[in-house]
Amino acid sequence: MKDIQELLPHRKPFLFVDELLEVSEEKIIGKRCYTPEEFFFPGHFPEYPVVPGVILVETMAQCGGAGVRQLGSLGDDALFFLAAIEKAKFRRQVRPNETIRMEISNDRISARMIKQSGKCYVDDELACEASWLCLVGDKA
Repeated sequence: MKDIQELLPHRKPFLFVDELLEVSEEKIIGKRCYTPEEFFFPGHFPEYPVVPGVILVETMAQCGGAGVRQLGSLGDDALFFLAAIEKAKFRRQVRPNETIRMEISNDRISARMIKQSGKCYVDDELACEASWLCLVGDKA
């Protein structure tokens, strides 16, 4: 597997994928550990820090994008941006020092869009699920 920074344009503090574990045409599996030093914890319920739901969805979308790039489905200059989020459900809070495992399904990939859906788990407990659409464009 390639280094995540070769696959995504994101950088700290907004890079939320630690590793891709499996990449195929059908699915992408990755993981992320949220450390207590994350920029959002001091302000997002400081007495009871949890990962914001929008960050969980962003994390899944980044994992899916990294997997698509690993597959070689997009050109090297292609950028992809979230255009729609649907059916987001948050089932369990994710706390500091917890690792999520993301399971992403490639629903449709073309030169101009990526449609994916995914779930993230803490151990075997479902934490979040959603589907999303990314529009694809070139840097130029």
